[in-house]
Amino acid sequence: MQDLQQTIEQIIDYLKGVWIKKRYVMICSWLICPIGFIYVASMPDVYKSEARVFVDTRSVLQPLLRGLAIQSNPQQEIAMMVKTLLSRSNLEIIAREADLDITAKSAAEYENLIASLGNNIQLKSAGRDNIYTISYFNPNAEMAKTIVQETLDLFVEGTHGNSRKDSDSATQFIEEQIDEYETRLVAAEQRVADFKRKYADMLPNQGSFLQNYNQLEKELENTKLTIKETEQQMKTLIGEANGSRAEGDQFSVRPSNSKFALTTRYDTRIESLEANLDQLMLKYTKFHPDVIEANNLLQSLKELREKEIEEYYSSNENNENGAPAGSISSELKLEATRLQGQIASLKVRQADYESKINAIKQKIDLVPQIEAESTALNRDYGITKKKYEELLTRKESNELSKKAEVSSDDVKFRVIDPPLAPQKPSGPNRLIGYIAVLLIGFSSGLAIAFLISQINPILLRANQLTSLTSYPVFGIVSHLNTQEIRKSNRNRLLVFIASSGVILFTFAALVGFELLHINVYARIFS
Repeated sequence: MQDLQQTIEQIIDYLKGVWIKKRYVMICSWLICPIGFIYVASMPDVYKSEARVFVDTRSVLQPLLRGLAIQSNPQQEIAMMVKTLLSRSNLEIIAREADLDITAKSAAEYENLIASLGNNIQLKSAGRDNIYTISYFNPNAEMAKTIVQETLDLFVEGTHGNSRKDSDSATQFIEEQIDEYETRLVAAEQRVADFKRKYADMLPNQGSFLQNYNQLEKELENTKLTIKETEQQMKTLIGEANGSRAEGDQFSVRPSNSKFALTTRYDTRIESLEANLDQLMLKYTKFHPDVIEANNLLQSLKELREKEIEEYYSSNENNENGAPAGSISSELKLEATRLQGQIASLKVRQADYESKINAIKQKIDLVPQIEAESTALNRDYGITKKKYEELLTRKESNELSKKAEVSSDDVKFRVIDPPLAPQKPSGPNRLIGYIAVLLIGFSSGLAIAFLISQINPILLRANQLTSLTSYPVFGIVSHLNTQEIRKSNRNRLLVFIASSGVILFTFAALVGFELLHINVYARIFS
């Protein structure tokens, strides 16, 4: 209870100290309030123009074109346009369209103009309903309307323009990529075709190499078997021709199991000469003198062998008993000649097959390398072809999207409230200005008076002196001229009341004039 009483007394002492220093309240109020009242009263009227627009992002074609055409996200486009609407480039467009740029006489004024537009143009969203409000304050009502209209046009056209610009850029990019990949695809096809022509008989993935090898092996086996069969027929024919002829006749021709159906005295030399000729062919060409001489000698030996065989057959014909020797030996001779020619032909075929098989065997080591090159070429060709087809598909989708945009825009703008030129000012709020000036003037004076009363305190009670000096107070001496002091205090009070009254009267007059001004506008435009 005692603490509360002390607190109350201390508050009273503070108030009395401020009251004694009330001249600072008068000084501050007269320094601040008249200047503030004049400033608020001289503030020009500003007009607010406002427009509301509804952005409809619903489209009937969207579900129909899903998966067929490239679809953008209208919500993202609107959000991006809202964020970039007040960019410097757009503000310059608005200033240029509203002819504000011609009012700037210097670069600094132009910069201030752009900054003012960016600060005063307001774009607000009403939430998820896609309703946007564009507002602008300006001392000129028509200029406020113009700025809002240009901002609204830029908002609408910018969204559609960005969509078309993005579509055109995408089309140009896709066409450039298609041309590039078409060139790469033609080059890849040419490389694959050249590679196939070069290694047509050795590509394992086509089967021709292995098929040729297997087919040649099979043909070689069949040829060898046919040679054996023909030689056996030749032996049988010779046996029938000899009959019971004695082995020790005058000819050296005898049946044999060797590669010759009949053996003669020239066979060993022919075989030796053929082996020697093979060795020469490994060292020289067929035009070498040694090779030519060996071929001529071999041909002579073969002719002598044929001649001896013919004489042998003629002798057998003459020595046959009891049978028509002439006709039988002639038939056997013809058959033997036919079989011998067939054997020679089959041996030529066998040599050809063997040479082809040897040639294929020499290329077997190249098959893995060729297969790897073929795989790499086909892989590159496949990737290029796939990308090319994807680009063609995307081009078709983009064309379909552009046609869909022409027939029906994904984003529709519906102006709910168009911008109008306001007939009455929307600001400034002078009532609040006057009240703020009055409060600032008096509160600053009270604050200064309180601060000075604390710096230079005035003792009002005896216990204040005791609390400050810790010395006891035994008595109080009163002022002798109390009448004069009361008169002075009364005069000071009258001056304070008059000063504050003038300030308050001025405040009341200004507030009344402003209220009258507002009522007149309300009646005119109601």
